[in-house]
Amino acid sequence: MNKNVPYFIVAPGMILLLFFLMIPLATSILPTIFTDQGVTLSNYLDFFKDEYNLSIFWRTIRVSLIVTFISILLGIPTAYYIAGVSKKWRGILMAMTLFPLLTNSVIRSFAWINILGKTGVINTLLLKTGLIAQPLNLLYTEFAIIIGSVYLFLPTMIMTLVGVMENIEGEMLEAAETLGASPFTAFRKVVLPLSIPGTIVGSILVFTGTLTAYTTPQLLGGNQKMMMSTFLYQKANTLGDWKAASVLALIMIVVTLIVMKGLDVVAKKVDRREANNA
Repeated sequence: MNKNVPYFIVAPGMILLLFFLMIPLATSILPTIFTDQGVTLSNYLDFFKDEYNLSIFWRTIRVSLIVTFISILLGIPTAYYIAGVSKKWRGILMAMTLFPLLTNSVIRSFAWINILGKTGVINTLLLKTGLIAQPLNLLYTEFAIIIGSVYLFLPTMIMTLVGVMENIEGEMLEAAETLGASPFTAFRKVVLPLSIPGTIVGSILVFTGTLTAYTTPQLLGGNQKMMMSTFLYQKANTLGDWKAASVLALIMIVVTLIVMKGLDVVAKKVDRREANNA
């Protein structure tokens, strides 16, 4: 087989990425660094000097990390259960997991508005049971964004982990239990370390998805709890400040790359530790 064949196969995709992603991105971001006065980072320093901008930045990071952490906590046991059932039930459960992804994110966000609103399901139930005297402010809060984002990205985490856990041999768990390990200990000592690659990939997908999502933060957080994505949209489409929007875009890209690099370092350290233990 000709060694150049793989390059011809990926060439069309690389060309599309170059002309429809990289070049437009560069033309938007480079003017924020290369100005008439030369190379400068003043646009980015000005962003981090503003307390309002910083509040939005840290809120976005905080919400993204919380959503990722909750998705890991819920996704690992769910994926473990799905991977352990028969093929028939596994297909049914996988279909149920994928079903929310077939619904538009706008519709899903409006569903949460009906649940979290002052006249929504939760407040109506609490008022009728006498647990509260007046409706709770659940909508347009960080809590609402977190709940909506977990619902939005949890299937992604589960699907990523199921693919990894299906490859974990059942004999390994049986061997651990034979040596005296309880089911929980076997899960902690065998399943969790072996599922780390899937956890890393799922965490990256969930974190970057939450960081860049627009619809859910806009509908559930509004302007009161603005995220970087909604802030970017406001700068670009409402205020027409494309330079500020480009600054926000580059900051989000850099944050994503830092998180990906950090998770990659963690994964390599875990692999080395497991190799040493072996």
